[in-house]
Amino acid sequence: MNEEILDNAQKFLQSVNKDLPEGMELEYEGFFKRGFFVTKKRYALIEEDNTIIVKGLELVRRDWAPITKKTQQKVLGAILEEASPKKAAEIIKSVIEDIKKGNVELEDLVIHTQLTKGPYEYTQMAPHVLAARKSIKKGRDVGRGSIIRYVVVKGREPISKRAEPIEDVDVSKYDPNYYIENQVLPAVGRIIEALGYSEEEILHKEKQSSLDAFF
Repeated sequence: MNEEILDNAQKFLQSVNKDLPEGMELEYEGFFKRGFFVTKKRYALIEEDNTIIVKGLELVRRDWAPITKKTQQKVLGAILEEASPKKAAEIIKSVIEDIKKGNVELEDLVIHTQLTKGPYEYTQMAPHVLAARKSIKKGRDVGRGSIIRYVVVKGREPISKRAEPIEDVDVSKYDPNYYIENQVLPAVGRIIEALGYSEEEILHKEKQSSLDAFF
């Protein structure tokens, strides 16, 4: 960042801080080329070197599949690096179509969750717990602290009962609706809504021409 921008930023801080109540102070955090705000506490910013800073939108939990994380990263990249909400929407549509058609790698569908106690100590039957018990029945060594890797497969039973250990499933068995409705769309839902799209428009590949006004 050049010195002129930094100098202007410092002058702005001084002008604001002198009018703030005692004990309150605006601090300089950084200079960003572009920002995308979903809410006050949920936003993404891009620095001059194209490093993306994300707050409130991170996918840090293991119970998000890689395809979900990758989709959100690509969407934020399209918005922040290329200033293209239209491309962001097309990325989501493309991923959804790939999931529907089976054009995905099995590893991109794997959900990782760690057992915090023994598999048979749980009273609530979460997906990773039942997947762990299935692995034990197959003779695998699973216990407290184990990372359970599973895929949600097709079927009519509750999601928890359709969690299958990665070792026992092939890519043809996964449930596309689960990965669209419970993984990808929740991760990018607030973003696409802020861009002027609804989930229905994304799912049905409808365009909204007014998006061009965002950038």
